[in-house]
Amino acid sequence: MTDAHDTDLKKELDATLHARRDLGPEYESELADSFLEKIDQRIDGAVERRLRRTLAEQQMQMARGARGAKGSDSWGERFGFGIVSLVLAIPLSAIGGSLGGMTGLIATWIGIVGVNVAQAVRLNPGLFGRRDRGED
Repeated sequence: MTDAHDTDLKKELDATLHARRDLGPEYESELADSFLEKIDQRIDGAVERRLRRTLAEQQMQMARGARGAKGSDSWGERFGFGIVSLVLAIPLSAIGGSLGGMTGLIATWIGIVGVNVAQAVRLNPGLFGRRDRGED
């Protein structure tokens, strides 16, 4: 689409230059103003399209955020999840250690850490430097 606009703009410039040659230098100012007005209209159209697109993207993000968050990123939930995780870690460590020795204990704690990391990433998608593709 940009190539078509560039081609149209080149045609407009060529037509303006030919008109200047035909009409003479006394119409140069009017021809230049006319050409600049056409450029202004194209710029205004492009800016308006970008603003509409940006506004639509922001509205979509707000709608997704309103549906997706539902207050799930509250301090209370994070604190409660941490407390429950630590409380359950005690009996899970005892069970893992008694059944599997050191290997069972390590496997238990890998699971506990994994669950907590998964919860943290769910609540904070950019936690480990991951970015949405549209943020570049």
